[in-house]
Amino acid sequence: MTTGKHRCLSAGILFADVGCVPISHCPVPGELVQTEGVVLTLGGCASNVALNLSRLEVPTGLCGSVGDDSFSDFVVRSLDAPFVDVSGLRRISNSCPGISLIINVTGEDRRFVSTTGANGHFSIADIPQDWADEAEVLYLGGYLMMPELEKPETADFLRRFQARGGKTILDLVLYGNRPYWDVIRPLLPYVDYFTPNDDEGLAVSGKSDPVDQAKFFLDAGAGCVVITCGEKGSLYYSAAEKFRTGIFKTEFIGGTGSGDAFAAGFIAGLLAGDDPYALMSRASAQGMSCVRHVSATGSVFTKAESEAFLAENRLEYQQI
Repeated sequence: MTTGKHRCLSAGILFADVGCVPISHCPVPGELVQTEGVVLTLGGCASNVALNLSRLEVPTGLCGSVGDDSFSDFVVRSLDAPFVDVSGLRRISNSCPGISLIINVTGEDRRFVSTTGANGHFSIADIPQDWADEAEVLYLGGYLMMPELEKPETADFLRRFQARGGKTILDLVLYGNRPYWDVIRPLLPYVDYFTPNDDEGLAVSGKSDPVDQAKFFLDAGAGCVVITCGEKGSLYYSAAEKFRTGIFKTEFIGGTGSGDAFAAGFIAGLLAGDDPYALMSRASAQGMSCVRHVSATGSVFTKAESEAFLAENRLEYQQI
């Protein structure tokens, strides 16, 4: 359900995640490794961001494609939350949603085995025009996993959204071995905030230093580049402001969805009129809250929890 008009459109990939509680090591061929639990949870950039925005009380319209199987039913049920409108979801016959098997190993980054499923059918034309006309922010998440979006119509949609005063955010998921830059470059002049992580930035730009990555994307037309670097913090890079941030420390259980939680906090900050430093603090707090659980959304702060945390904690930053 939803409350009020859609202040944000969250469009892109929707997934069902099957993940394990962290195990001691990754199995070798033929080996069985014991885990304390396996969970089925909501995943996917667009769905995670929408559900996290619900916790932050931001009215959000969710656009994407799911299938008609039991996994798809689970995804839709999981999104039955205040402030989220799922009437923009499209059901694809004889298909599954995106599905990821997530292997969490203690002390290591997570591993994924994924299929895009119905996400491959999602196109920019699936976003209701009346939603696009009223929303203040458009978040496009999981780009590169949806071939129907890789068309000139997507850049034109972003251009029109910007022209009427909306803010656009582009987030990636690297999928397949191909020249990513050729696909991303046409969109950047119409992207207000480009938000890759540093691994994605390297794969797209060929540059290892996040500052060099950010400059590369800014020069290509992005209004602002925000690069997350895991435990090394984040980078905010625009013509007006350039700085690095630290992190808020907590017990790390799993990193799945932390970037999506960061994005939800960032969007909430934009809608609240935060300056860049407050934006990054709010986003970093949401990202931190996510890693306390094996799922992508299980421990993400509510609005009240976020406000209380930020009132007591300060994010360190350094000018570039």
